[in-house]
Amino acid sequence: MTEPGTDATHPPAPDEHTDVVSAPPADAESVEDYYARIAAGAGGDGRLPVAVEEMPGWDIYPYELEGLRLKPIRPPADEEPPRRGEEPADCWCASAPSPDTDGTVVWTNTRWRLSLSRDTGLPIMLVLQPVEHHDLPTLPGDLAAEMGQLVVAVADAVEHVPSVGRVQLAKWGDGGAHLHLVFLGRPARMLQFRGSPLIDWEENLPRVPLEVLQANARVVAERMVVHVGGRAGDLGRSGPQG
Repeated sequence: MTEPGTDATHPPAPDEHTDVVSAPPADAESVEDYYARIAAGAGGDGRLPVAVEEMPGWDIYPYELEGLRLKPIRPPADEEPPRRGEEPADCWCASAPSPDTDGTVVWTNTRWRLSLSRDTGLPIMLVLQPVEHHDLPTLPGDLAAEMGQLVVAVADAVEHVPSVGRVQLAKWGDGGAHLHLVFLGRPARMLQFRGSPLIDWEENLPRVPLEVLQANARVVAERMVVHVGGRAGDLGRSGPQG
Protein backbone atom coordinates (compact mmCIF):
# COMPACT_ATOMS: atom_id res chain seq x y z
CA MET A 1 0.00 0.00 0.00
CA THR A 2 1.37 3.41 -0.86
CA GLU A 3 1.31 6.21 1.65
CA PRO A 4 -2.15 7.85 1.52
CA GLY A 5 -2.05 11.27 -0.01
CA THR A 6 1.08 10.76 -2.11
CA ASP A 7 -0.30 9.57 -5.44
CA ALA A 8 -3.92 8.70 -4.72
CA THR A 9 -6.85 10.74 -6.00
CA HIS A 10 -9.48 11.81 -3.49
CA PRO A 11 -13.01 13.15 -3.85
CA PRO A 12 -13.35 16.90 -3.42
CA ALA A 13 -14.49 18.34 -0.11
CA PRO A 14 -18.25 19.07 0.07
CA ASP A 15 -19.37 22.55 -0.88
CA GLU A 16 -19.78 25.00 1.99
CA HIS A 17 -23.55 25.32 1.73
CA THR A 18 -26.64 23.49 2.90
CA ASP A 19 -28.13 21.25 0.24
CA VAL A 20 -31.82 21.51 -0.54
CA VAL A 21 -33.35 18.37 0.93
CA SER A 22 -36.84 16.94 0.96
CA ALA A 23 -36.85 16.45 4.75
CA PRO A 24 -35.89 19.81 6.32
CA PRO A 25 -34.68 19.77 9.95
CA ALA A 26 -37.80 21.59 11.10
CA ASP A 27 -39.85 18.47 10.29
CA ALA A 28 -37.74 16.24 12.55
CA GLU A 29 -38.53 15.57 16.20
CA SER A 30 -37.36 18.14 18.75
CA VAL A 31 -35.26 17.10 21.73
CA GLU A 32 -38.10 18.27 24.01
CA ASP A 33 -40.46 15.76 22.39
CA TYR A 34 -37.79 13.09 22.60
CA TYR A 35 -37.29 13.79 26.31
CA ALA A 36 -41.05 13.83 26.97
CA ARG A 37 -41.37 10.32 25.57
CA ILE A 38 -38.54 9.09 27.81
CA ALA A 39 -39.96 10.83 30.89
CA ALA A 40 -43.33 9.18 30.23
CA GLY A 41 -41.69 5.78 30.54
CA ALA A 42 -39.92 6.60 33.82
CA GLY A 43 -41.27 5.96 37.29
CA GLY A 44 -42.23 8.57 39.85
CA ASP A 45 -38.59 8.98 40.86
CA GLY A 46 -37.57 9.74 37.29
CA ARG A 47 -35.79 6.41 36.81
CA LEU A 48 -36.23 4.11 33.85
CA PRO A 49 -36.36 0.36 34.53
CA VAL A 50 -33.18 -1.53 33.72
CA ALA A 51 -33.64 -3.39 30.41
CA VAL A 52 -32.24 -6.67 31.71
CA GLU A 53 -33.03 -8.39 28.40
CA GLU A 54 -30.56 -6.06 26.70
CA MET A 55 -26.91 -5.44 27.72
CA PRO A 56 -27.37 -6.39 31.43
CA GLY A 57 -28.53 -9.81 30.26
CA TRP A 58 -25.40 -10.52 28.23
CA ASP A 59 -22.89 -13.01 29.61
CA ILE A 60 -20.19 -10.38 28.98
CA TYR A 61 -21.90 -7.70 31.12
CA PRO A 62 -19.32 -6.74 33.79
CA TYR A 63 -21.64 -5.88 36.69
CA GLU A 64 -23.92 -7.97 38.91
CA LEU A 65 -27.59 -7.12 38.55
CA GLU A 66 -28.50 -7.08 42.24
CA GLY A 67 -29.03 -3.48 43.28
CA LEU A 68 -28.39 -2.15 39.75
CA ARG A 69 -30.48 0.86 38.79
CA LEU A 70 -30.28 3.76 36.38
CA LYS A 71 -29.80 7.34 37.50
CA PRO A 72 -32.85 9.62 37.24
CA ILE A 73 -33.24 11.12 33.75
CA ARG A 74 -32.41 14.81 33.65
CA PRO A 75 -34.17 17.19 31.22
CA PRO A 76 -32.18 18.59 28.28
CA ALA A 77 -29.79 21.43 29.09
CA ASP A 78 -30.37 24.86 27.60
CA GLU A 79 -27.49 24.30 25.17
CA GLU A 80 -24.58 22.01 24.41
CA PRO A 81 -21.52 22.88 26.55
CA PRO A 82 -18.40 24.08 24.74
CA ARG A 83 -15.70 21.48 24.19
CA ARG A 84 -11.95 21.81 24.55
CA GLY A 85 -10.56 23.46 21.43
CA GLU A 86 -13.92 24.56 20.07
CA GLU A 87 -12.09 27.57 18.64
CA PRO A 88 -9.09 26.48 16.54
CA ALA A 89 -6.88 29.11 18.20
CA ASP A 90 -7.59 27.51 21.61
CA CYS A 91 -6.87 23.95 20.50
CA TRP A 92 -3.66 22.11 21.35
CA CYS A 93 -2.91 21.92 17.62
CA ALA A 94 -2.53 25.71 17.37
CA SER A 95 0.92 25.57 18.98
CA ALA A 96 4.04 23.94 17.62
CA PRO A 97 4.12 20.15 18.04
CA SER A 98 5.52 19.23 21.43
CA PRO A 99 8.53 16.92 21.53
CA ASP A 100 7.79 13.28 22.32
CA THR A 101 9.18 13.52 25.84
CA ASP A 102 7.16 10.62 27.24
CA GLY A 103 7.63 8.16 24.39
CA THR A 104 3.96 7.91 23.43
CA VAL A 105 4.07 8.92 19.75
CA VAL A 106 3.55 5.68 17.83
CA TRP A 107 3.48 6.89 14.21
CA THR A 108 3.20 10.13 12.24
CA ASN A 109 3.08 11.49 8.74
CA THR A 110 2.62 15.10 7.66
CA ARG A 111 -1.14 14.98 8.20
CA TRP A 112 -1.84 12.47 10.99
CA ARG A 113 -0.53 11.47 14.43
CA LEU A 114 -1.07 8.13 16.19
CA SER A 115 -0.43 8.25 19.94
CA LEU A 116 -0.29 5.71 22.74
CA SER A 117 -2.47 6.08 25.84
CA ARG A 118 -0.15 5.55 28.79
CA ASP A 119 -3.03 5.18 31.28
CA THR A 120 -4.87 2.00 30.31
CA GLY A 121 -5.53 -1.50 31.55
CA LEU A 122 -5.62 -2.90 28.00
CA PRO A 123 -2.63 -4.29 26.10
CA ILE A 124 -2.83 -1.23 23.87
CA MET A 125 -5.05 1.83 23.40
CA LEU A 126 -4.24 4.32 20.63
CA VAL A 127 -5.56 7.70 19.50
CA LEU A 128 -5.50 8.79 15.84
CA GLN A 129 -5.80 12.54 15.17
CA PRO A 130 -5.28 14.86 12.21
CA VAL A 131 -2.41 17.31 12.65
CA GLU A 132 -4.55 20.27 11.54
CA HIS A 133 -7.70 21.30 13.41
CA HIS A 134 -10.73 19.36 12.13
CA ASP A 135 -13.71 17.60 13.63
CA LEU A 136 -15.41 14.64 11.95
CA PRO A 137 -18.34 16.57 10.39
CA THR A 138 -15.94 19.15 8.91
CA LEU A 139 -13.14 16.82 7.79
CA PRO A 140 -12.05 17.70 4.22
CA GLY A 141 -12.60 15.04 1.59
CA ASP A 142 -8.93 14.24 1.05
CA LEU A 143 -8.35 13.69 4.77
CA ALA A 144 -11.57 11.68 5.04
CA ALA A 145 -10.37 9.35 2.28
CA GLU A 146 -6.99 9.02 3.95
CA MET A 147 -8.60 8.41 7.34
CA GLY A 148 -10.42 5.40 5.96
CA GLN A 149 -7.15 3.86 4.80
CA LEU A 150 -5.49 4.63 8.12
CA VAL A 151 -8.33 3.09 10.14
CA VAL A 152 -7.82 -0.14 8.21
CA ALA A 153 -4.04 -0.01 8.67
CA VAL A 154 -4.19 0.74 12.41
CA ALA A 155 -6.80 -1.97 12.98
CA ASP A 156 -4.62 -4.52 11.19
CA ALA A 157 -1.55 -3.44 13.15
CA VAL A 158 -3.30 -3.58 16.55
CA GLU A 159 -4.57 -7.09 15.86
CA HIS A 160 -0.96 -8.19 15.26
CA VAL A 161 -0.03 -7.35 18.87
CA PRO A 162 0.36 -10.85 20.43
CA SER A 163 -1.84 -10.16 23.47
CA VAL A 164 -4.70 -8.62 21.42
CA GLY A 165 -7.62 -10.68 20.17
CA ARG A 166 -9.71 -7.98 18.48
CA VAL A 167 -9.60 -4.24 17.96
CA GLN A 168 -12.50 -1.95 18.81
CA LEU A 169 -12.89 1.56 17.37
CA ALA A 170 -14.54 4.43 19.27
CA LYS A 171 -15.36 8.03 18.44
CA TRP A 172 -16.91 10.13 21.21
CA GLY A 173 -16.05 13.80 20.76
CA ASP A 174 -18.10 15.28 23.63
CA GLY A 175 -15.03 16.57 25.46
CA GLY A 176 -12.72 17.73 22.68
CA ALA A 177 -13.48 19.43 19.36
CA HIS A 178 -10.37 18.06 17.63
CA LEU A 179 -11.18 14.77 15.89
CA HIS A 180 -9.80 11.79 17.77
CA LEU A 181 -10.45 8.12 17.01
CA VAL A 182 -9.70 5.63 19.79
CA PHE A 183 -8.48 2.10 19.03
CA LEU A 184 -8.87 -0.36 21.90
CA GLY A 185 -7.05 -3.69 21.82
CA ARG A 186 -9.29 -6.29 23.44
CA PRO A 187 -7.13 -8.88 25.25
CA ALA A 188 -6.91 -12.19 23.40
CA ARG A 189 -9.09 -15.03 24.67
CA MET A 190 -10.51 -12.87 27.50
CA LEU A 191 -14.07 -13.51 26.40
CA GLN A 192 -15.68 -11.52 29.21
CA PHE A 193 -14.15 -8.41 27.64
CA ARG A 194 -15.91 -8.79 24.28
CA GLY A 195 -18.21 -6.14 22.88
CA SER A 196 -19.16 -2.71 24.14
CA PRO A 197 -18.58 -3.49 27.88
CA LEU A 198 -14.82 -3.44 27.11
CA ILE A 199 -14.54 0.23 28.07
CA ASP A 200 -16.16 -0.50 31.46
CA TRP A 201 -13.69 -3.28 32.10
CA GLU A 202 -10.81 -1.07 30.96
CA GLU A 203 -11.51 1.55 33.60
CA ASN A 204 -11.25 -1.05 36.37
CA LEU A 205 -8.30 -3.13 35.18
CA PRO A 206 -4.81 -2.69 36.68
CA ARG A 207 -2.74 -0.19 34.70
CA VAL A 208 -0.28 -1.73 32.23
CA PRO A 209 3.35 -0.52 32.74
CA LEU A 210 4.51 2.03 30.18
CA GLU A 211 7.40 -0.11 28.99
CA VAL A 212 4.99 -2.95 28.22
CA LEU A 213 2.66 -0.60 26.34
CA GLN A 214 5.60 0.77 24.35
CA ALA A 215 6.79 -2.72 23.42
CA ASN A 216 3.28 -3.58 22.20
CA ALA A 217 3.05 -0.30 20.31
CA ARG A 218 6.29 -0.99 18.43
CA VAL A 219 4.47 -3.81 16.64
CA VAL A 220 1.90 -1.26 15.47
CA ALA A 221 4.50 1.37 14.53
CA GLU A 222 6.55 -0.96 12.38
CA ARG A 223 3.52 -2.31 10.51
CA MET A 224 2.27 1.24 9.89
CA VAL A 225 5.58 2.27 8.32
CA VAL A 226 5.60 -0.82 6.09
CA HIS A 227 2.02 -0.43 4.91
CA VAL A 228 1.40 3.34 4.80
CA GLY A 229 4.83 4.95 5.10
CA GLY A 230 5.36 7.75 7.58
CA ARG A 231 7.63 7.58 10.63
CA ALA A 232 7.63 5.40 13.71
CA GLY A 233 7.94 7.12 17.06
CA ASP A 234 10.60 6.67 19.70
CA LEU A 235 8.50 4.47 22.04
CA GLY A 236 11.28 4.25 24.60
CA ARG A 237 14.09 3.70 22.11
CA SER A 238 16.98 6.07 21.44
CA GLY A 239 15.33 8.14 18.68
CA PRO A 240 12.61 8.30 16.01
CA GLN A 241 12.50 5.28 13.73
CA GLY A 242 11.82 5.06 10.02
